[in-house]
Amino acid sequence: MTRIHPTAIVDPSASLDSTVEVGPYTVIGPHVKIGAGTTVGPHCVIEGHTTIGRDNRIFQFNSLGAIPQDKKYAGEPCELVIGDRNTIREFCTFNIGSPGDKGLTRLGDDNWIMAYVHLAHDCVVGNKTIFANNSQLAGHVHVGDWAILGGFTVVHQFVRIGAHAMTAMCSALLADVPPFVMTQGQPASARSMNFEGLRRRGFSAERIAAVKAMHKALYREDRTLEQAMMRIDALRLEKPEAGEDVDLMLGFLRGASPQRGIVR
Repeated sequence: MTRIHPTAIVDPSASLDSTVEVGPYTVIGPHVKIGAGTTVGPHCVIEGHTTIGRDNRIFQFNSLGAIPQDKKYAGEPCELVIGDRNTIREFCTFNIGSPGDKGLTRLGDDNWIMAYVHLAHDCVVGNKTIFANNSQLAGHVHVGDWAILGGFTVVHQFVRIGAHAMTAMCSALLADVPPFVMTQGQPASARSMNFEGLRRRGFSAERIAAVKAMHKALYREDRTLEQAMMRIDALRLEKPEAGEDVDLMLGFLRGASPQRGIVR
């Protein structure tokens, strides 16, 4: 049988795998689904149309699946979906999506989410990210795989953070952060590329050299964004091993908002 503490309140309509553990005084609502091996600590509230995958570790005092902080929300059945093998530390707040977007807030797999993190409505977070304490995402923010957010990072609504990007402590992101870029400041600006993180993830010397060349094109050669993209595209021939990295960068830059742009 599911290991549910006798003081927990689990709605009979909720769907919990038989291996799920639920701690004292936790409340789980009727539309919640939780997969095998997941543990939910004490004093949590999981509500709304929330689906949680396998082998997650959810610590005490979390609020998952509450309605969005959006005055236009009128009770629509929007969702929160959490993947597998995530660690979610204390006092995090993840809201469901809103009808003004796709109606879905999503956290992927293998993420390390520290205390007091907020994922607002319609945020989409990839896999293997790290959010340090008090990282705060406004609505509609997208975060790529392997991104690292330093403590007290705050992100404006609709901003995108590319894969392998990294923010320093207390960064305020008002524009998109391209893949691989390290940022710092209020508002944040580009400082370097996340070279040490790439080495730890097994990037070859040729791929890291290509990332350095992309950084130079974007930030060191006084090019327009269009000119920088042309230079980055040329790296396909110069460094064939980095073709996927070039595609990742160009795909991100093509989606940059003309109004918001990228960090500079």
